[in-house]
Amino acid sequence: MFDILMYLFENYIHSEAEIFVEQNELTDELLRAGFNQGEIYKALDWLEQLADLQHSDENPYLNAKPDHATRIYTDSECNMLDVESRGFLMFVEQVGVIDSTTREMVMDCLFALDKTYISLDDLKWVILMVLFNVPGKEHAYAQMEDLIFTEPASVVH
Repeated sequence: MFDILMYLFENYIHSEAEIFVEQNELTDELLRAGFNQGEIYKALDWLEQLADLQHSDENPYLNAKPDHATRIYTDSECNMLDVESRGFLMFVEQVGVIDSTTREMVMDCLFALDKTYISLDDLKWVILMVLFNVPGKEHAYAQMEDLIFTEPASVVH
């Protein structure tokens, strides 16, 4: 399913193509690209849930003012996100790319992937997809793009 999300994100995010294509056309395109129909439906549902995160009436945490709350991870979250990934989430929050609200949106989207393990690269892409779908986060989106596409000069200790 994640491969389908990446395919869609890479093919539609920076293109002039109409993003809101007919679902049947999109499904046909994905089938022609070689993706499994069941996984396509899961990916489209995931994208629909991502779009729904913008609606504060369905997600009351969007009404809350972002704070600097520390997140305590459950055992299942720790199994899904290794130390490096949890550290990266903390880093992007500390540098202002995400706040506690968008962090929780990212966590919701990660759990919806229905994977037992999320790699750091997958986490970065999910953060980018969430920021793309949250109005007013254009600057944060650009910062996250820089973090994904720019190689660090050295390791921070």
